[in-house]
Amino acid sequence: MNTTRWNVNKYVDKNKKYPQIEEAAQWLRRGEVIAFPTETVYGLGADATSDEAVEKIFAAKGRPSDNPLIVHISSKEQLTQLVTGITEEAEKLMERFWPGPLTIIFPKKQGVFSKKVTAGLETVGIRMPSHPVALQIISASGLPIAAPSANRSGKPSPTTADHVMEDLNGRIAGLVDGGETGVGVESTVVDCSVTPPMVLRPGGVTMEEIRACIGQVEVDASLQHEAQAPRSPGMKYTHYAPQAPLYVTSGSIRWMQNTIRFYQQQGKKVGVLATSETTRELKADLLVTCGSATDLSTVAHFLYQSIRSFDHHDIDLILAESYEPRGMGAAIMNRLEKAAGHKWLKEGQEPVVE
Repeated sequence: MNTTRWNVNKYVDKNKKYPQIEEAAQWLRRGEVIAFPTETVYGLGADATSDEAVEKIFAAKGRPSDNPLIVHISSKEQLTQLVTGITEEAEKLMERFWPGPLTIIFPKKQGVFSKKVTAGLETVGIRMPSHPVALQIISASGLPIAAPSANRSGKPSPTTADHVMEDLNGRIAGLVDGGETGVGVESTVVDCSVTPPMVLRPGGVTMEEIRACIGQVEVDASLQHEAQAPRSPGMKYTHYAPQAPLYVTSGSIRWMQNTIRFYQQQGKKVGVLATSETTRELKADLLVTCGSATDLSTVAHFLYQSIRSFDHHDIDLILAESYEPRGMGAAIMNRLEKAAGHKWLKEGQEPVVE
């Protein structure tokens, strides 16, 4: 399969039609799978009402089909055709954060979605992206679009079109290249089909912002306890992992430098993933800066492309800086722990020898 690549300016005018977008939308209506940019990461879109189209998503990603998918829409009018039970809390969240990086779980309308989208659940996750290219594609298609991240299953999510091509060239029909994404981590997922609402996945909207909007919110137990079965798209399987083993670290700069030296003495080439404030204090075989500790939105923005960058170097081991799990730090830590397979190195404990 040849993957067609359409280039568009990310600042498209919503009042104009663009031939590249119209063609991509036409392919979606034909049941093809198309990658496109959102404000979080690139999505891999297909008609959410078609079993055949949605199956192509799972085939392209190499992803098990028992994980639910988020459905993307371009207007609130579309929402009423797809779900029931829109609560007062959901209304407030949509008013405050849509369009934007927030997915809301609703009871689904029967007979609308492919069963492969909802993975047998009676609920569905819906979001309205704020990226103008995404909104135009969805609107032009006239369809609800199921769209997980546009990467091979298990790899870091793509924040550029080149990342998509690295993973999926020849596996999907087309890619709309709208430049680099903004937020850099996926949407926050809030289940509004339960009382009180529950955060199933941290992301581009922080827990603090959600609580300020609607008050009491619970946190899914699976975010704290790995034994619990996650109920959110994108949380069931290992994700975001580079080729080299990655460890999340907790300790002083001096301890981290000694840890780097320990592994180098074992014959390992050591990479470090950290903020600019930390990398300037360390020496390693490869230092990758992923933003500033004074603004964690920059860390979120560069996180996935920074993790991907290690695959282009001869590195045996990656040590990643950790963050306080509040604000945007909660989403960053969720992704880092997933990338590490929940492996930690902590000051005061013996280093792990692989």
